[in-house]
Amino acid sequence: MTTAASPRRTEIASFLRSRRDRITPREVGMAPGLRRKTPGLRREEVAQLAGVSVTWYTWLEQGRPINVSGQVLDAIARTLRLNAAERNHLYRLAEVSVPEVATSADTITPTVASILDAITDFPAAALNTRWDLLGWNAATAAVWPRLTAPDSSRNVLWEMFVTRECCRCFVNRDIGLPHMVASFRADFATHLDDPAWTDLIRGLATASPEFTSMWANHDVAAPPGQTMTYHHAAVGELSFSLTRMNLAATPETFITVWTPVDEASRRRMDWLLANPDAPSLDHTH
Repeated sequence: MTTAASPRRTEIASFLRSRRDRITPREVGMAPGLRRKTPGLRREEVAQLAGVSVTWYTWLEQGRPINVSGQVLDAIARTLRLNAAERNHLYRLAEVSVPEVATSADTITPTVASILDAITDFPAAALNTRWDLLGWNAATAAVWPRLTAPDSSRNVLWEMFVTRECCRCFVNRDIGLPHMVASFRADFATHLDDPAWTDLIRGLATASPEFTSMWANHDVAAPPGQTMTYHHAAVGELSFSLTRMNLAATPETFITVWTPVDEASRRRMDWLLANPDAPSLDHTH
């Protein structure tokens, strides 16, 4: 930490006092006691609950140049019931690197759903880094009805690798799929102990030798950005460029918009929008 004369000392003292002042002893299972100058927690009570010495916590609150670990800061954050933003703020004030907390969202907000619905000319969808489809617009359902069907896994990787070969719509999969798997592996680095990720990988490896081969390469890459071409039985080939927009308010979630790259794909997309129930396959099972 910096010297006691720095503005950081004043800021961390004010912040910690304000956080403990808002928690009553009763809320943490302590007797309120007598002669309290404030309805909130005292320094010694925070120290006791966080498992640190009163002297150490006092020095932290005073902004003194002491060694601070993330483990201890997390204990204080839990004691003071800090939310994610407050916890990160505490780390920064204590001059400790804010640890990355990796989470994959499973839903989207109504605002994001409204944004998807407002994109009417091109397919647009919200996904997480596990490639789960969280939301989509009408154009997405028209181009990929299997992916958006009620009985779908709603996972892009699963549908790409496990779908029967005769029903696959991804034309340049030899280029696109290795890049998708490499991106997936890069994101997996922060989810090594997450059952949602490990179960998906295990299932893909069991169901698809193609995925197993790509996964064994240990390639990592940024999210795909090349042109993707898909086949739709009603209109033929559709080629799109991908635009990915991260959703800052929802960790590891993004919107992808597929924009037709040529006039032929644009015309075919317009026809599909006018005929959304057109079958995407030329056969049934």
